[in-house]
Amino acid sequence: MVLPLMICYRPIGIIHSPFKEPKDVPIQASAAKDIEGTVEVFPEFSEGLKDIEEFSHIILIYHFHRAKFKGLLVEPYMHEEKHGVFATRAPARPNPIGISVVRLVERKGNILRIRDVDILDGTPLLDIKPYVPEFDVRENVRIGWLEKNVHKLEKARDDGRFFSLNFNYIFPASLLEAPERAKL
Repeated sequence: MVLPLMICYRPIGIIHSPFKEPKDVPIQASAAKDIEGTVEVFPEFSEGLKDIEEFSHIILIYHFHRAKFKGLLVEPYMHEEKHGVFATRAPARPNPIGISVVRLVERKGNILRIRDVDILDGTPLLDIKPYVPEFDVRENVRIGWLEKNVHKLEKARDDGRFFSLNFNYIFPASLLEAPERAKL
């Protein structure tokens, strides 16, 4: 079987948050209690939001558009030893895809108001899925090297180690310069 060299995804929207730079972004949504943001779904995808407001939480799948891949061994947040990138949640990955479970506060048309946001402003949104505990929660899990470090999560913030200062957005900058469009 021959695999394609490239797989292309088209953003379905933009995530807006108070975090304009990677530094100081909470490193997980569970450490971003009550931080508000919005999801602006592009109009051509807004029909797909039908009934989303019936869910209290949603899963956002997005592209780490400013992450800079540095290799398969990384020194993750909350630990000073290198680990394989696939044993971490570091944003700099071969395929820089992020996921966050956030609270859905309100939907107005193609705009979703959310809380517990740990995402950089202007992040391209790839997909949205409803969070369903019966599907998504697992029991008797092992968390590897994080077992000794998970207590650091609440205060852990991005220090910029995985991000590049030079980047190109994959859609028009004018969309990113109009955050007032995303306000409810």
